[in-house]
Amino acid sequence: MNVSVVILAAGLGKRMKSRTPKVLHEALGKPMLHHVIDAVKSLNPAKIIVVVGNGADEVENRFRAEPVSFVLQKKLLGTGDAVVTARKHLKNGSVLILNGDGPLITTKTLKGLLTKHRRDKNTMSFLSFKDDGLSGYGRVFRDERGKVSRIVEDKHVKDAERAKFQELNGGVYLIESDALQNMDAIEKNSKSGEYYLTDIVGILSQSTGKLNAYECPPEDILGVNSRQDLFHVATIMRKRILSNWMNKGVTFIDPNTTIVHTSVSIGRDTVIYPNTHLEGATSIGGNCTIYPGSRINNSSIGDGVVIKDNSLIEDSKVRDRAIIGPMAHLRPHSVIGRDARIGNFVEIKKSTIGDGTKASHLSYLGDARIGADVNIGAGTITCNYDGTHKFQTNIQPGVFIGSDSQLVAPVTVGKGAYVAAGSTVTRNVPANALAISRSGQKNLKDWVKKRKLLKKG
Repeated sequence: MNVSVVILAAGLGKRMKSRTPKVLHEALGKPMLHHVIDAVKSLNPAKIIVVVGNGADEVENRFRAEPVSFVLQKKLLGTGDAVVTARKHLKNGSVLILNGDGPLITTKTLKGLLTKHRRDKNTMSFLSFKDDGLSGYGRVFRDERGKVSRIVEDKHVKDAERAKFQELNGGVYLIESDALQNMDAIEKNSKSGEYYLTDIVGILSQSTGKLNAYECPPEDILGVNSRQDLFHVATIMRKRILSNWMNKGVTFIDPNTTIVHTSVSIGRDTVIYPNTHLEGATSIGGNCTIYPGSRINNSSIGDGVVIKDNSLIEDSKVRDRAIIGPMAHLRPHSVIGRDARIGNFVEIKKSTIGDGTKASHLSYLGDARIGADVNIGAGTITCNYDGTHKFQTNIQPGVFIGSDSQLVAPVTVGKGAYVAAGSTVTRNVPANALAISRSGQKNLKDWVKKRKLLKKG
């Protein structure tokens, strides 16, 4: 498909009231520009050019890993000037032009525009929509025969024209590269001092080339100019995502309070309770249950996993049938084995927990390698940091760690060994041994009575 893409992303975005370039404001975990790039990438275009201006360095740095080229619009003289700036970098063929602040655009809608453009052998095509509740969009003017004659920017439309012409410009254009030479005929607007890309429509309507607009759903091409707009498009995006997963067999107890990013995958028969956030490159297996208040980011969750209330999982892996929480925290680079149990107020950091191992409550396990079928008693701590370096604790399979134990790394507890409750372990424990480290207990007879007498005296 011989198509080049130009994404307009140079705008200042004054109404966002932000130091951040407008196209970098996020909707469901991704900058708006990223959503647009994702939509056009699926078209397999010959080239994707992003026209940058405001915050150019910041935008470029954010997208260096993407298959895009950047062109700098030195002076922000409008959309027409932006396209002229990109023109010399384009390949012959069709050129798709769209805005970087329209994150709801879909590949399906763009493919539909391409199909109609080629079917009707147009010189230029663009998307339009009708919505009486929206303002700020250019009006599509048609002549008596219904032929598109021009687009007039909203602020320049007269009241009588608003009533007559209710078709709005969607800001997504497809134009043959040969016709881009007509951009030079666009004149600077006397009121704004800008060159409007929309003026090319009036210029081409006077030529022999064929021109048409095709209606699409309004929500596909909603732009963002304010924080309110950003909230609105993110809400639409969230509903789309949840509807998609419900159609694939996922249950959401309360979709209105659930956030699922576009990059998340969820298996069939998983049940997700309210106030759950699934973020980043997260994959959830089938038959899982995720209870309220949990947040999972960039993590892999196996099949049949139960994540109880108010648990946080970051950059980690949870194997099949494990139970996490309530109120557990898996910090980055943690791996939880099959059928393992990580209970309430347990924090795991950069550790591997073996199959069937249980840490049921009130423990910190950091920089640890823990084997299968280990029992970690309440209050256990792996002391992994000496103030300068981190050290590893190794606990081999079948070990029993008694409550309130401290394992001072580097240390290894051998297979099948026991650590008595309240012990501080500073040396390796052999397999099948009992490690006990406590000061001697003393019982002072009648201490309470003597204390009371002293107080009275």
